[in-house]
Amino acid sequence: TGQTKAKLDGHLSFVNSVNFSPDGTTLASGSRDNSIRVWDAKTGQQKAKLGCHSSTVISVNFSPDGTTLASGSLNNSISLWDVKTGQEKVKLDSHTRGVMSVCFSPDGTTLASGSQDNSICLWDVNTQQQQAKFNGHSSCIRSVSFSPNLTTLASGGDTSICLWNAQTGQQIAKLDGHIREVMSVCFSPDGTTLASGSADNSIRLWDVKTGQQKAKLDGHSDYVMSVNFSPDGTTLASGSIDRSIRLWDIKKGQQIAILHRYISEVTSVCFSPDGTTLASGYKDMSIRLFDVKTGYSKTKDDHHFGSVCSVCFSTDGTTIASGSSDKSICLWDVKTGQLKAKLDGHTSKVMSVCFSPDGTTLASGSSDKSIRLWDVEKRQEKVKLDGHTSEVMSVCFSPDGTTLASGSIDRSIRLWDVNFGQQISPSNTCYKNILAQFYPYHFKNNIVQESVSTNVSILLISQQLIFQSQGALILKGEFHNQTAINLRKSFQQRGSLILDNYIEFKQISKDN
Repeated sequence: TGQTKAKLDGHLSFVNSVNFSPDGTTLASGSRDNSIRVWDAKTGQQKAKLGCHSSTVISVNFSPDGTTLASGSLNNSISLWDVKTGQEKVKLDSHTRGVMSVCFSPDGTTLASGSQDNSICLWDVNTQQQQAKFNGHSSCIRSVSFSPNLTTLASGGDTSICLWNAQTGQQIAKLDGHIREVMSVCFSPDGTTLASGSADNSIRLWDVKTGQQKAKLDGHSDYVMSVNFSPDGTTLASGSIDRSIRLWDIKKGQQIAILHRYISEVTSVCFSPDGTTLASGYKDMSIRLFDVKTGYSKTKDDHHFGSVCSVCFSTDGTTIASGSSDKSICLWDVKTGQLKAKLDGHTSKVMSVCFSPDGTTLASGSSDKSIRLWDVEKRQEKVKLDGHTSEVMSVCFSPDGTTLASGSIDRSIRLWDVNFGQQISPSNTCYKNILAQFYPYHFKNNIVQESVSTNVSILLISQQLIFQSQGALILKGEFHNQTAINLRKSFQQRGSLILDNYIEFKQISKDN
């Protein structure tokens, strides 16, 4: 299902790049806040903050042995960091503009960098000297990637992708097809396929040997900022400015899943070495970890994609239900914090949720004007209750669980028979005879006579200072304002009739 495993907060601005260490235990992130942070991939806790560039960190990449982290920044420099101590080992200067991408060769001896100065540099990691510098793109180079066999370097810059001989620096091929800037390139683990993501909203797969396009993957509605292959090479992940992460079946050239939409613009995606976790960086300053296989969460707050409007405990206290503006309802295990189920069906915000007293049924009220009853055990919708003409703001079960009350912006309260899934009529036969006695004289000269035909069991109490009670028929109740003043006399002075008082008076008169 691809739900979030963890959300890592700490950066103070956009997260531009994320990268797992080779053993999968550590995640590094680079941000617009000029910092690099190192995280424990298992617990989600920040382990270290590495120095600080004097400008935005655009790219981070671990060396194959996991001991060194390279970072590229808009301050035109590349820094190599000792992962264990957190100290900067060396700063590599040669580029004349910002460094957009850094990538270690598979054997860890060479570092490639791509820059806004339209050049690619190769660096000897041991001597920390520049080995080569070559040009071939007409604009900023946003992504560089080594092939697994070390022989080829791919670069994405203008609308094209260039393949270079990593030893000689000679251009092998130029791959054309994208109609806007290439934002990201990535080799498949076997080195036969190259994936590219572009500002033209598409992903393309290329045959490295022939230089021909194998497939075009469409689905994103905005820039594709990052692409990354799973370790087994069967799946490609893509992150986009359209706020979605998508998984693609490489063999079929088809979309498999969409992960966690509508959070923030996705700037970077990266699979863990074992392929079970996908890390993603966002413009909202966060990093999220996705469990690719199971979709279960380690946190309690990342399964709704919108505001949480309502929460409710089950009567035994083991489950929490939450309703959200993302139109869904989530059921959570209170003890573990894990998501137990997600209930979809409403077509607008879920404004209120309520468990039945026996815990077997969950009621939900929505801005789609409907109420739905859900079987908690089967996690399925039992019935949809329609009747309100506007948003349903609140739902509540009676103590015996047989009746559900609902309140709506249509200014009505409705009662529903839970067993039959039907609305209970607002007319109450117990009081028909009583009302009939007062109807003739009470409404004789009333201008709203034609509109009043049945007992309405709703009393509008105004939130304004004006007391709106003229001519109300009140069955019974206790009425006090915020200063504890009894309002019964005020009702009576405005021509209202309190029926339980009248019944009591009639009974006393009869007894006398």
